Amino acid sequence: MFTGIVTGIGTVRSSEQRGDLRLVIGCDYDMGAIDLGASVACSGTCLTVVDKGADWFAVDVSGETIACTAQGLWCAGARLNVERALRLGDELGGHLVTGHVDAVATVASVIEEGSSLAVAIDVARALGPMIAAKGSVTLDGVSLTVNSVEDRPEATSFSVNLIPHTANHTTLGGLRAGRQLNVEIDVLARYLQRMTSRTAM
Repeated sequence: MFTGIVTGIGTVRSSEQRGDLRLVIGCDYDMGAIDLGASVACSGTCLTVVDKGADWFAVDVSGETIACTAQGLWCAGARLNVERALRLGDELGGHLVTGHVDAVATVASVIEEGSSLAVAIDVARALGPMIAAKGSVTLDGVSLTVNSVEDRPEATSFSVNLIPHTANHTTLGGLRAGRQLNVEIDVLARYLQRMTSRTAM
């Protein structure tokens, strides 16, 4: 479990196919406090630490994960939002995040509003019922509040606001139209959608 509060930006130093894809990710974490087998969210995807060094850790990314996540994340030079797993007693500053990506969304527009960025995002209509205004959503591992939602025939569009701190301390500050993002909807919405769909049968 995670909170969607990013605690660092990692950079993919190498990407090597070994059956699964082995990534070496450099970051400023204290690696002495990270055990082999620990979970780290990398741009919203829960991955397992399989090796580590003084300023890096390695993970294996399966073909299934690559197929279900945003393009361009798993190559050398990519910048990733990283977060260590939540521990009992930690402050829950965002919302409960599992690190399981529900869909890939596309940035429709990015508009400056004061010192913040208003970001419009398109996602498959199937996720529309699970996204609500003033609810929570995770984009590339970042917990954000949904400002508005609009269901259209071809997609569901929703908007979020990035304050300067979020833009400066995550990879989202560089968003441009057309960029793909990993989306995880609120886990409570996921269960409610499942319950209501079963009730309607």
